[in-house]
Amino acid sequence: MRTLPPATERLGVPPLPADARDALDDLRQRLDGDLRTDPVHRVLFATDASLYEVLPFGVAFPRHAEDLEAIVRTCAQARIPITPRAAGTSLAGQTVGPGLIVDTGRHMKAILDVDEHTRTARVQPGVILDDLNRHLAPRGLFFGPDTSTANRCMIGGMIGNNSCGSHSILHGTTRDHVRALDVLLADGSRHILRPMDRAAWDEHARADNRLGHAMRALQALLAEHADTIRTHFPDPRVRRRNTGYALDDLLGSFLGGTDQPADLTRFLCGSEGTLALTAEATLNLVDAPRHTLLVAAHFTSLQASLEATVEAVRHQPAAVELMDRRILELSRLNAEQDRNRWFIQGDPDALLVIEFQGQSAEECHDRAHRLVREFQAAGLGYAHPVIPPERTASVWALRKAGLGVLMGAPGDVKPITLVEDTAVAVEDLPDFIDAFRGIMAHHGAECVYYAHASVGELHLRPELNPKDAADRDRAEHIARDVALLVRQFRGSLSGEHGDGRLRSPFLAEAMGPEVIPLLEAVKDAFDPDHLLNPGNIVRPAPFQDDWRYPPDYAEPALDTHFAYASAGGFQRMVERCNGAGVCRRNAEAGGTMCPSYMVTHEERESTRGRANLFRRAIQLGPDALHTSTELRDALDLCISCKGCRSDCPASVDMARLKAEFTQGWMDRHGAPLSSRAVAELPRLARLATALPGGAALANLAQRTGPLKALLGRTLDVHPDRQLPAFAPRSAHHQLARRTPRPPNDPHGTVLLYIDEFTDLYEPELAL
Repeated sequence: MRTLPPATERLGVPPLPADARDALDDLRQRLDGDLRTDPVHRVLFATDASLYEVLPFGVAFPRHAEDLEAIVRTCAQARIPITPRAAGTSLAGQTVGPGLIVDTGRHMKAILDVDEHTRTARVQPGVILDDLNRHLAPRGLFFGPDTSTANRCMIGGMIGNNSCGSHSILHGTTRDHVRALDVLLADGSRHILRPMDRAAWDEHARADNRLGHAMRALQALLAEHADTIRTHFPDPRVRRRNTGYALDDLLGSFLGGTDQPADLTRFLCGSEGTLALTAEATLNLVDAPRHTLLVAAHFTSLQASLEATVEAVRHQPAAVELMDRRILELSRLNAEQDRNRWFIQGDPDALLVIEFQGQSAEECHDRAHRLVREFQAAGLGYAHPVIPPERTASVWALRKAGLGVLMGAPGDVKPITLVEDTAVAVEDLPDFIDAFRGIMAHHGAECVYYAHASVGELHLRPELNPKDAADRDRAEHIARDVALLVRQFRGSLSGEHGDGRLRSPFLAEAMGPEVIPLLEAVKDAFDPDHLLNPGNIVRPAPFQDDWRYPPDYAEPALDTHFAYASAGGFQRMVERCNGAGVCRRNAEAGGTMCPSYMVTHEERESTRGRANLFRRAIQLGPDALHTSTELRDALDLCISCKGCRSDCPASVDMARLKAEFTQGWMDRHGAPLSSRAVAELPRLARLATALPGGAALANLAQRTGPLKALLGRTLDVHPDRQLPAFAPRSAHHQLARRTPRPPNDPHGTVLLYIDEFTDLYEPELAL
């Protein structure tokens, strides 16, 4: 594993309290995994994809369940809060916290077992969803919930948020696919949870331990408050329901008078790491679809697309996803997503992507064209192209890029995460959105609408400036008004993104004040010391606490060498990174970004990590920015490939940012010998290869003996690496001895510019 250089405290990170430092130093000695408390890691893990920033004490990377147990017991004794974290793509702030971040994605990522007979997979929490499904593909199976972050999101995070995805109308939510959980409670005790009949429940509930106490408390709550739960929790027609704790789900068991088993695995899904930590999960698997076909229905108004959604759902599609005009316009700003717009006809105000699955291509064809005919007969939409199966991936890529594309909008006004996760019954969606638009008009805010229309959940993003004090207040008023609207429709304030720091302050408005004591009683039963992810779901901090920028934030003046007008300035180029973490995908997922992360799996070597260090340094002023050794070291492995420029949905250009930083650094410190030597390398190489046989002698010298060591130190090349070999003859040398060919095209001349390295090392590329 690559060793990170020590970091200073110049990032403005305060030292740890002495008691926390001592406890974590002791814990470090007892872990097989890693524990980092340096300022760089504290900054890197202070943010996710939400509005919030909270400096933790450090980050633990457990290697196995025994490490998790040691972490929980040590933190319980030292009163250090724990925040579980997987890919860190949370939109509601539930993966940032003030104590110890526990990142299970580094080491606990094994697929432990796949049983085709029982159609289950046993996995650790750090397994990436796409990696799991690639592993299952040869068996014709996959894990049903399919989030837009599937190429980097992890099973542990999906359990914490009860994630869903585009096909939830068909496959439901994560809690519908969890068979068993191996968990650690807040006292460090470890338990295997499965569905229980009454006898099994009674046996576990009698135990004199934390789990037994929690089960007795749950049973008492359900018995005493069943009517309150049935009245105030979301309408049963709402498929996505992730607000508060799932007491209504437990009420559907024998604990509420039915004949169904009681299932704590379902109950813990969506609890956001506030009740337990996941060490392993046994998942239910489903058949991979044999054939699929998409219809892309175009509409002249958002309201028409919502009315069409209700009709589309009657045709039993596998997915109905919406994109509005704003997101389609912003997709033009990203090179990759602009190419994915090939199927769009005209200038739609809204677009529905409707997928059908079937046992044969003919079945999908018939169902898709039946829908198109009915839409045309009813005057729903003006264009309905059926997408060829071989091109569906590009359509889904455009849809899944939504968050990143939105955050790439230039300027400080952004379509922010705020009320983006509301869900209502699909039949109520047109009326709900009509009332929602009234709230936006009342507050004078524009809004973006996209995502899961088929299940009554649209990601609604008001366009506001989170740095502006007036807009922050406006955001709070909007959030409260929307929570009251959700309650009016008996919807869910969170469908899949969780309550987190963002929505927890408004649960009383969304569910009724009667529900809050019930949620607090659940938390107290499982975690009486509030060790696990405190401030989420119950007893939250005020809504505006811990935002990334304080309300009085003044942007520092920065002189730059490059122009950043298209982004609105240098800082706004950095801020294009929204934390969505596309740069954290593995090499197997495809794409270019980010090669250094693919090798090291260090957050610091991801585009997101580097952008967070840039943002932190900018806030400390120009001198801190251009003298930051932490930022210099983080950029060291960036190869300036510009993969992020195209692969990142927000088009973060880390190569340009690195060049800007490097110039500022060298303006203050001068160019190091290695940089000057590389700059002069072509001239020195020509001297070395000018004589006959010179290239062979130079190649021999740079591979052996003291000269190799000297060159390595001068050029800052690791001793295990070999310098590239000179070609026997340069491209210029060979071209000078060629007989020019007569031109084939009398209409023009092509000029070939040969760079120095191609000329000397790979001349065949120019010949």
